[in-house]
Amino acid sequence: MKLNINIFKIETNHVEPKKGRILVAEPFLPGSYFNRSVILLVAHSDKGAVGFILNKKVDYPITEIIPDFPDFEADIYIGGPVSTDSIYFIHSLGDEISGSIHIKENLYWGGDFEELKNKIRLGMVKPGDVRFFMGYSGWDGGQLEEELEENSWLVSEIEEQNVMDVESRKKMWLNIVREIGGKYLMWEHFPENPSMN
Repeated sequence: MKLNINIFKIETNHVEPKKGRILVAEPFLPGSYFNRSVILLVAHSDKGAVGFILNKKVDYPITEIIPDFPDFEADIYIGGPVSTDSIYFIHSLGDEISGSIHIKENLYWGGDFEELKNKIRLGMVKPGDVRFFMGYSGWDGGQLEEELEENSWLVSEIEEQNVMDVESRKKMWLNIVREIGGKYLMWEHFPENPSMN
């Protein structure tokens, strides 16, 4: 019997990578950072790309990492393997945080961190308004495109509410694969670690 290995082939010609879209890892992409990850691209050009992993939560609060941070119920996520000693954030506060970079819809990247902390102290920011990341995911010019050719990532769209909503993060990879559907529905049936079977 001939096996159909096309279920692993990602059709990259449908959706191009760009700012505001997500990268969905193929089921067997190795490494603890990118295994079954969903990455929001916050920048993409011929010079390279930057993104944050949306679904890899860290087990301690932001106040343990930044001692002078105001009391605030916010999880931290691993953004990627680059600059893991730095905190980054995306938010839906727009121009309320100076220096923010618009991603899409009401999603923004970064801005004045002290300003954000001050607004949190004053009760002007809700936990659902901002997400924090340790490190980021980065690609040099052409590197992401090479990985797409190697079928490492599936590019897709994501709604702003699914980026910011706490509940949607818990099974994000699985839910997005189901939403994309088609032959990618097969992905959910493959074990995370095939060697354990």
